[in-house]
Amino acid sequence: MPAQTAPFGSLPDGREVTQFILRNSKGMEVRLINYGGIITHLFVPDRDGNVADVVMGFDELGPYLTDSPYFGALIGRFGNRIAGGRFQLDGVEYRLDQNDGENHLHGGVEGFDKKLWDAEPFEDERGVGVRLSLVSPDGDQGYPGSLSVTVEYWLTDDNQLITDYCATTDKATPVNLTQHSYFNLAGRGTVRDHQLTLNASKYTPVSDKLIPEGPLVEVAGTAFDFRQPKAIGSDIDADDIQLKRANGGYDHNFVVDRQGQQGEVLAARAVEPVSGRVLEVWTEEPCFQLYTGNFLDGSVEGKGQKQIRHGAFCVEPQHFPDSPNQSRFPSTIVRPEDTYHTRMSFRFSN
Repeated sequence: MPAQTAPFGSLPDGREVTQFILRNSKGMEVRLINYGGIITHLFVPDRDGNVADVVMGFDELGPYLTDSPYFGALIGRFGNRIAGGRFQLDGVEYRLDQNDGENHLHGGVEGFDKKLWDAEPFEDERGVGVRLSLVSPDGDQGYPGSLSVTVEYWLTDDNQLITDYCATTDKATPVNLTQHSYFNLAGRGTVRDHQLTLNASKYTPVSDKLIPEGPLVEVAGTAFDFRQPKAIGSDIDADDIQLKRANGGYDHNFVVDRQGQQGEVLAARAVEPVSGRVLEVWTEEPCFQLYTGNFLDGSVEGKGQKQIRHGAFCVEPQHFPDSPNQSRFPSTIVRPEDTYHTRMSFRFSN
């Protein structure tokens, strides 16, 4: 079915926001808007054919402008944190927005999640989708270079939501794009009973400011071991300094066990035992951030329910946090002769 469009309010400066509705023959439906590239709704059938919205968000534009902790958004130029809101590149120090204490988080005060993207629907042999494009000018949020970005979302007939990213620049700049949907495969309650499997034997410990510190740590024997299916809530309350630093839960970068494989590999698999809904996250990236909604406190309400602590989880494929400041991590610098490209897939079944 071709994508449908509907108005979704207007920004304070009068620019109109559009919602795009993608459907397939299996009963799955994705709604997204060109403000922030945000996935506002994601309807998925359970084992009995009952459909539920499995992402946190809002039914109207207003809260996305004022109250949203990146619900469903495209993240850029740099997903995750950059320590001190600064980095050096080619002998020049760049100072970025400090929007997470002294750190720079998810691209700054007006990151890609707060931009109005150009958007056009498409339909081809892959499925039905929306192509979003944006030019982030030189100096945007402190970053060097004019960055041209294209992101394609498309919904396939086998219940995959694929996100494909491409970017070029006229000056060297860090780039680390990701997607920030908050999932609850039951559509309500907490995700503590979701059975989670992570394809990761190491994770990145963090300081009390949530910046990577020290060597990578083996997950074996720790609360971070999800190599076999385990309820998210099994160890979330453990007496572990890393969990405490993240406000009582997971907000950590895990390293994908690629074992020599190239391209997309499975990063995470979550199963909601009552509904039978399954989500697999596949990625070309070396890492992913697991976040379990530790900072949600019920003060924000959307879609008729309060957004509560541990009410959702995020799996955000990415490069290592703070890469521009830590040479031990793979480079995230894109230069004019480069083309940045990455793909991630959210695959649903029951």
